[in-house]
Formats: sequence, structure tokens, C-alpha cells
Amino acid sequence: MDKPREKSVARNRKIRRVAYIILALGAVGAISVVLARLKPAAQTVERATVIIDTVKRGEMVRQVNGLGTLVPEEIVWIPAITSGRVDKRLVQPGTTVSPDTVIFELSNQELQQQLQDAELQFKSAEAEFTNKKVELETQLLNQRASAATVEADYQSAKQDAEANETLSKEGLVSELVTKRAKIRSSELATRNELEKKRISMTTEAMKTQLAVSQSTLDQRRALVELRRKQVADLRVRAGMHGVLQQLAVEVGQQVTPGTNLARVSDPTRLKAQVRIAETQLKDMRIGLPATIDTRNGIIPGRVIRVDPAAQNGTVTVDVSLDAALPPGARPDMSVDGRIELERLENVLYIQRPTFGQENSTIKLFKLDADDQHAESVAIEIGRVSVTTVEIVKGLKVGDKIIVSDTSQLGDNVTRIRLN
Repeated sequence: MDKPREKSVARNRKIRRVAYIILALGAVGAISVVLARLKPAAQTVERATVIIDTVKRGEMVRQVNGLGTLVPEEIVWIPAITSGRVDKRLVQPGTTVSPDTVIFELSNQELQQQLQDAELQFKSAEAEFTNKKVELETQLLNQRASAATVEADYQSAKQDAEANETLSKEGLVSELVTKRAKIRSSELATRNELEKKRISMTTEAMKTQLAVSQSTLDQRRALVELRRKQVADLRVRAGMHGVLQQLAVEVGQQVTPGTNLARVSDPTRLKAQVRIAETQLKDMRIGLPATIDTRNGIIPGRVIRVDPAAQNGTVTVDVSLDAALPPGARPDMSVDGRIELERLENVLYIQRPTFGQENSTIKLFKLDADDQHAESVAIEIGRVSVTTVEIVKGLKVGDKIIVSDTSQLGDNVTRIRLN
């Protein structure tokens, strides 16, 4: 028959059960603590897909760059001097021209008629001036002849008066005859002075009348010269050595004075016009050094002008070229411009990240000591350049930073593993 169990057996079983439960709870707690202290699993990123740079200390060159074009230093628009109709176009864009090269021939029948009228008026004024001069000179000669007769009579009367006075002293001539001779001599002396004054006044009047006629003649001559020049300007010339860049009118078109007909420039004297973002112009000034990349050579230069107005978020900066142009350089050719703003001495810097504005805080991945993992860190950057940025806070010399775009990983990823 079965023997009943003792009470001690049941008690021992219960104690073992409680001990197992306590051990199980302790194990669960320990595992939870360990798991809590473990770092989250790092997301894997291919090393070949990221750009890694090392923090350096030294001189950092601040630069800004922009796209631009080569343009002539001197561009001349050739305007129409007179109105007319475009009859002929004698040269094409790209042709080398000289000051006397005729680009267009215009026609203006009304202007031709005005020239003929002006020439006839000039000839008429010239004839009138000649007739007036002859007439006045004839009058002057007549007065001089009359004055000469009076002077001769005066000299004769003067001699008679002197002779009679001598004879009167000797008693050979009566006193009455002597007085009459003196009176006649005095009268002729007065008439002689009056004739001289008349000649002088006539000479001055002649000058005045001839001056009026000369002025009319000069006006007619100037009008003829103007009409001839206007007719000559119907043959539109380049006016300078260079290359014809553009024709602004077509054959058969009617143009008015001031209408731009063609554009000429000197292709051997070019400058670069670089468009810089207006946000990067804070430290821009005249005289800064620059380099212009024509894709066929790099030319040094200097900033000579900064446009005071912005267009579409950019400002045009003119750069003079300090070296010879490379082969193939021509107006309107696209170039890349880079302008040096300043040189920062003894600063921390790295290659410019994909994102990050000047004087801002950004997050980048810094590689751990094992060179296999990278953790997100906050970095304060200062001044920026085209390819580098200044590190103000958050990094030290020798730190390795991923500077390429990692936004595709998401904002919640703070740790990655590089394969």
C-alpha cells in the first residue's frame, strides 16, 4: 500500500519553485539592463559613396565664384545720323572692319534735294557778297578820288595864301587878296578833313555791311557742309577697328536719326562679367584678385566694377584680364570666375559640406577611432569659401568628417557603419 508523503517534501518543493521564479526575474532584469545600455544598431553605408575630409589648421582662402561671359571692353553702337531707307548691307557679322568700312548704304531723296537747294543758296549768297563788295569798294574809290581833289585844291590854296602873305609884306599884293587866299585855304582845309572822316566812316560802314553779307555767306556754306555730311552719312561706316558683332536692321527698313544700326567691338580687348550671388557680396570690393577659367586656360585678373543693382538674385562683377587671352577666346564665350575675398590665418577648416550657410550650426557624421563607425555631431561653422568652411566649434585638428550629402539617411539616424 502507498505511504503518505511527509510535509517537508511539499515545503521543499515550494521553496525550489520560489527560487526558480526569483532567478528568472533576476535574469530578465539583467538582460533588460544590458540591452538598455547597448547602442542602437548602426545603419550601414558604403564607404565609396561618401566623401571624407580631415580637419586641418592653417591658412584658408575665402573665395566666391560665379558663371559669366567674356565681353569687349569697348562696345560701340553705330547709330543712324540721318533718316533714310536701308538699300544695301555690305558686310556680315564677324567681319573685321576699319573706321572707313561701309556697313550700310541708305537712301533719302528729300535729303538729296535739300543738298541741291543749299548749294544753290550758297552760290547765290556768294554772288551777292561779291557784288556787295564791288559796290562798296567802288563807292570808297569815288570818295577817295573826291577827297584827293579836295586835298589837291587845299594844298594849292595853301601855297597861294602863303605866297600872297609874303608878297603882301613887300607891298606887291593888296591885303584883300591876301585875306581871300587865307579864307579859301581855310575852307579847303576843313573840306579836306571832312573828306578824310567820310573815307574813314565809309570804310567802317563797308566792313559792317560786308560782315553782314559774310555772315549770310557763312550760314549758307555751313548749311551746304551739313547737307553734304548728312548725304555722306547715308553710307554708314564702322568708325573704329574691330569686328562687326551685330546688325540691327534689315534691307528695306526705314530708320530715323538715333536708330542703332550695328554693333562693333574690339575682340582683342576683353573683360569678364561674372554673376555673383547677392548673398556673397558682403566683402566684395574693387581691386580684389580673381581668376577666370575659359576652359582653355586660366587668366588672372582684378575686380574693376561691381554693379550697384541686383538682377534675379545675382550681381554682375566686371573683372579685367591681366594676361594674354588663350587661343579661341572670343566675345560672349562662357567662363567661370573665382574672386578671392580674403586669407584667414591659423583657422580650423574642412572641405565645404553639401549644406551649410555662413555662421550657422550644422550636423555632420564624425568617424570614430575604429574608422568604421561615424556618429552625428553638431558643428558651428563661421566664414565659408567656395571649397572650404571655417570651423568655429565642435571639431579639432585630425577629426575625420563625412562632408557629402547624407540627408537620405533621415534625421533620426545618429550613427552609421561604413563598409
